[in-house]
Amino acid sequence: MPTSSADSVRLTSVSVDFPLGKSTGSGSTVAALVDIDVTIGVGERVALLGASGAGKSTMLDVIAGLVAPTSGEVEILGSPISALDTRALREHRARVGVVRQAHGLPGQLRVIHNVNGGRLGFWSTWRSLTSLIRPHGRADVAEALERVGLPGIADRRTDELSGGQQQRVAVARALIQDPDLILADEPVSAVDPTLSDDVLSLLAEPTPQHRTLVVSLHDPELARRHVDRVIGLRDGRLAFDVKTADLSDVQLDRLYRSAD
Repeated sequence: MPTSSADSVRLTSVSVDFPLGKSTGSGSTVAALVDIDVTIGVGERVALLGASGAGKSTMLDVIAGLVAPTSGEVEILGSPISALDTRALREHRARVGVVRQAHGLPGQLRVIHNVNGGRLGFWSTWRSLTSLIRPHGRADVAEALERVGLPGIADRRTDELSGGQQQRVAVARALIQDPDLILADEPVSAVDPTLSDDVLSLLAEPTPQHRTLVVSLHDPELARRHVDRVIGLRDGRLAFDVKTADLSDVQLDRLYRSAD
């Protein structure tokens, strides 16, 4: 079934299995996601909740096209991921901004180069290379850094920054990309609590193209303040999928309760 223009994400019966350890003898696997059916409309702001190992990061990686499902279908921004050739996949990824918990920022580069990394999908190879010598778009980078509370650091080496500062640089990189879809994996885990709301407000702010946000969070209260809908994952399975206003403490207790 084709994805409608009102859908940013559609996962149909998606399961992901990973090999258990490096042993090749047993062929054992562990289920990271099990039979997930989720549709996210254009412009929706959705949080993934669940304990560590529940499958949140794997689900984001599947949507980003970084992990192929063991079974099921993945359609993003109107296209089945499996049907995209190399060029189409590059163009698709230019429309998807990713903020990873581990930042993914080369530490030896200056901040301006890491922020400009959000534009590489739109730049030619020549423009990308020349920007390493004389960075393009300084004013835009300065504005993005100002928005995440990091003014005046564009020329600093990234590995000189704290973990929380690097996480905000990763957010600036996604914002300057101006994508149709942002996938953020614990984007405020290393950020001072006083800045968490500011960062999430930036990621969730309305845009002319009705940008969609899918963000994994540990704090349900942040989800209640910033997103429209909450998806709970437990042991790789869908525990609930509700509007934020309908999220109950009982559902949260069951989601995080240790298995007997």
